[in-house]
Amino acid sequence: MELYYAAGFLLACVLGMIVLPNILFVSHKKQLYDMPDARKVHKSPVPRLGGLSFFPVIIFTMFSVMGVMLCLETAFQLDYHVLCEFLFLFAGLTILYLTGETDDLVGVGYRYKFMVQILAAILVVMSGNWIHSFAGLFGIWEVPAWLGILATIFVIIFLTNSINLIDGIDGLASGLSIISLVAICVLLIAGSSFVHVLLGIVTAGVVVPFWFYNVFGNSHRGHKLFMGDTGSLTLGYILSFLVIYLGQDVDTQLESRPMIIAFSSLLVPMLDVIRVAFHRIRKGRNPFLPDRNHIHHKLLRAGMRKTRYVMLTIIFIDVLLIVLNTLLATRINVTFIILIDVILWTSIQFIINHYIRKNHGGPSYVPEGV
Repeated sequence: MELYYAAGFLLACVLGMIVLPNILFVSHKKQLYDMPDARKVHKSPVPRLGGLSFFPVIIFTMFSVMGVMLCLETAFQLDYHVLCEFLFLFAGLTILYLTGETDDLVGVGYRYKFMVQILAAILVVMSGNWIHSFAGLFGIWEVPAWLGILATIFVIIFLTNSINLIDGIDGLASGLSIISLVAICVLLIAGSSFVHVLLGIVTAGVVVPFWFYNVFGNSHRGHKLFMGDTGSLTLGYILSFLVIYLGQDVDTQLESRPMIIAFSSLLVPMLDVIRVAFHRIRKGRNPFLPDRNHIHHKLLRAGMRKTRYVMLTIIFIDVLLIVLNTLLATRINVTFIILIDVILWTSIQFIINHYIRKNHGGPSYVPEGV
């Protein structure tokens, strides 16, 4: 199976490297740019259609690898339930992909996007892929179907929007997604779930070349591009699908370890969304409307002069939380793990706030950094 995993990753990378320059060419030809404004970090027009490559490459690569395996009569697990899961997953990805593409081209209201996300989450639940256990959270293990289904819909929408909202500087959303995909794939390989592992590896494969374009591309030479809502919604939905899959049938502390680690890999965007939402509500603003209070904005105001340093700092925090929770997963209850994570996250925010005050609230502009 390792050979097919490697083939899937390499094929997705190669296809991404082929498709992305063509997206750049069309974007410049048709002047399809993400224009800078007071809220955004970049100071020059940048194409925002990089995420258009994700879904088609994922579909093509997965079907090609699985097709070759079937032709060679290589055995892999694709029973009725798994097939049902992936049919509904790709149906949900299709509507999210089209919605994200529409938003990147002409703009879509947050209410409409929210309704589409609910529909996409329901499609996952219809396949039978929903949370059956809270892994001991507040002492709760097995939950009734109605509660597990509602929790699953909430988690999918929450995680999808977390990736979408953390996508504010070069390499951040894609970098965090790659780390999460790697962690999830390691957990899935241990559970011998071939098709789910292939999905994670192929997704990571197509994101890697985008990450290099996004981080190292020169906007003045026309080589930089963003993933846009098309890409962030696709990544968030796939990550939530894989996390939910790992969260099924957890009955003991040991069995809860993969679920805890999977959620830990996405803690930074999740905790940031919660903090920002409470901040907006406290200020009497609509929690769904954008502002400049995400962690990457705060780190820039705290004195970091380049977005690349900000990206690396946030990724370091994410890896730190993964390592910490991996060590704690079989030792203490998940409720206490979350409490430790919140205390650590809050402490980090206090430190950042200290440097913001020391920097007199930060610069009046946010530098475009590479």
